[in-house]
Parts: sequence; structure tokens; C-alpha cells
Amino acid sequence: MTDALADVVRDEWGRLLALLVAQYRRLDLAEDGLGDAVEAAARTWPADGVPANPPAWLLTTARRRIIDRLRTETVAVRTLPLLAVAAHLTEEAQRTMADAGEQVTDERLRLALLCAHPSLPPEAAAALTLRLVLGVPTDDIARLFLVGSPTMAARLTRARKRLAGQPFVVPAGAELEARVAVVGEVAYLAFTAGYAPGSGADVLRADVAGEAIRLVRVLRAVVPADFGGSSDLDALLALMLIQHSRRDARVLGGRLMLLPDQDRSRWHPDETAEAFALLTPLTAAPGTPYLLQALIAAEHAIAPTAAATDWPRIADRYRELDELTGSPVVRLNRAVAVAEADGPLAGLALLEGLTLPGHRLPAARAELLARAGRIDAARSSYDEAIGRCRNLAERAHLIERRARL
Repeated sequence: MTDALADVVRDEWGRLLALLVAQYRRLDLAEDGLGDAVEAAARTWPADGVPANPPAWLLTTARRRIIDRLRTETVAVRTLPLLAVAAHLTEEAQRTMADAGEQVTDERLRLALLCAHPSLPPEAAAALTLRLVLGVPTDDIARLFLVGSPTMAARLTRARKRLAGQPFVVPAGAELEARVAVVGEVAYLAFTAGYAPGSGADVLRADVAGEAIRLVRVLRAVVPADFGGSSDLDALLALMLIQHSRRDARVLGGRLMLLPDQDRSRWHPDETAEAFALLTPLTAAPGTPYLLQALIAAEHAIAPTAAATDWPRIADRYRELDELTGSPVVRLNRAVAVAEADGPLAGLALLEGLTLPGHRLPAARAELLARAGRIDAARSSYDEAIGRCRNLAERAHLIERRARL
């Protein structure tokens, strides 16, 4: 796949797929047609050149593939809307996703609500939304859900089949609230995929993280005024804004910069200020996973230097979060915070018996072992982390840290 095609697929997949689903009311047709269009582009663009409007080329080609398939399924062609082959995404096509009177006017959000259908288990809904709406690679989704890639590919296939024939409409009432909650969870998973990519050469994918933030903003704008989870959406947005505000400081000369080493003058204060405004009314509210994570992120944001970070307070927040969720990822992060507050041995004690796929657990263990002076064990853990790491920038960082031992 050429760079130009890869960029279009990453940036426009969700929009194009949603337009096709809205028009033909079948997810299987839309996804197959768009997949065929991408394959056709991979064959023809290198020879013929990139078209003037790549998304429109993909949309038109996908429509043709869908029409061909419908003909083979003996669907009467006269029942299909007439297609005008345009050189750009027409205003008419955009309007198919924003019918008058609908509560939700963003086409990708409507597709996300379809993926959050109650016939799907929550994890399947989340995985399908990440894949279809934001174009997160299957391998990265697998890492987010702590399963192997073949397992995740099979889950996605089953989820698509379950949605076959489901109407592309916006639910109302309690069903809308339930689906919005699922989409909120999905948005944060997508943000994680952009903020800390599991594979590839990127240190971060700011575009994916930015789309996840946009999805949460749209959610907050369209949910009913009495929506019970509105405060949780505020906490989620605050959490994402604080983390996203550091994007320009996370990379220096193509190298990954960890939080203690970042140039804090490159953080975006307007985004942290917006986050603080969202969090202020919530500080006395009962702790939820999003709120506790946002308050932890806020502690980092208010510290003028890494040395001034209130690690005991952060460790206490992680303790609450660990007790609330029982998540192994939270336990890992708690161990790092406890190590900062009480020393590496205290952090290592929290890692005892913990199991996680991927490289982050052995990487954290290696760092704490090195701080504790257990150099041979640290080398062994770094070797394990390097062998597991699929993100090239993080792998280079781990190799460098090991060399310093």
C-alpha cells in the first residue's frame, strides 16, 4: 500500500464506510465494497497516479462494487438510488448521514452507535468500533484487549456477522444511553491506540488520538440533558485532554521522551486549562475509573517539574483505582507510582505474580530492578521486553536503556 493510500485509509475509512452503510443499510456490503476499492487503488494508483480527490475515488469505486454485488444477489437495480459519479464527496452524500431531526449528526458517531449494538458483547462492540470507525489495526486492538491477533480477528468477524441486517438508525432513551457509554469506552481505547501505539514506527499517532477526543466531544454535545453518565464523559474528556496536551513533548528527534524527561514548555496549556475546568465540579464526586485517572493525570500537569510531582498522592489514587477495577494494567501503573514514592523494592513487590502480554510489564520490572541495583536481573527483563516490543520507537528506547546498564 502506498503512503498516499495508507493516509487516506487511516483518515477517511470511518467516514467512507459510514456513508456507504447509510446508503445501502448493510454493513457487510459497505465493508466489502470499501475493501475492494482499497485493493483496486493499491493496484492502479502506483501506475496511474494518485487521483485528485482520493476519498471520492474510493467512494465511487466502492459504490460500483456494491452495485455489482447487489446485481448478483438479484436485487432489483431500480430500487437502488441513482449514483452520480462525482470528482469530490458531494454535499448530497454528506447529508445522507445528517437527516433532519436526528439527534446525532456526525456520521462516524452513528456508525459507532451501530457498532455498540446490544446484540454484541461490550468487548466485541469496542473492538469493532475501533476497527471500523477509527481504522485502528487489528494487531493494536488485540494488544489493547490483551489477546492474540488471531483471536481478535476472529472476534471482529463474529461481530460483523451479528450486525448483518441491523438498521442504521439512532436509538433513543435508555438504549441510547447504554450505547453512548459503550462508545465512551471505545473512544478511550482508541485514544490509547493513538497515544501509545502498540506497533509500527510512530511514537504516537496524534491524528487517531485527536479523532478519539472529537468523538467524546460529539458524544457530550448530543446526549440528552438528563443523561446519567454526563459527568463521566466530562472526566473522560479531561483525562484525554491532559494526556493529549503532552503530544509535542513526547517526541524529540524521533526518540520517545518519557514524562520525567519531557520539556514541559511544549505542553499545551489551553488543553490542560479546559481539562481542569471540567474536573473542578467533579472533585467531590465518588471516584470512577475515568475520574481517578483524570485526577492522576492532573497531578502530573500541575507539577512544575518532574521532581515536584506528588508521587504519594498519585500512588494513593492508583490504590483506589486498583481496588475499583482489579485491572492488571492499573496494577502495573500503581507499582511504578509506588516505586517513585516508596522506592523500587516496594514497586517490585506489587508486580509479583502479575501477568500481562506485551512488553510493558518486563520493561517496568527492568527499570525497577536497575534502580534496586539488581543489574543482571534488569538485563534479563530488558531482553524480554525488547523481544516482545513491536513499536520501533519504544524498542529503540528499551535498547538504549539496557545499554546504559
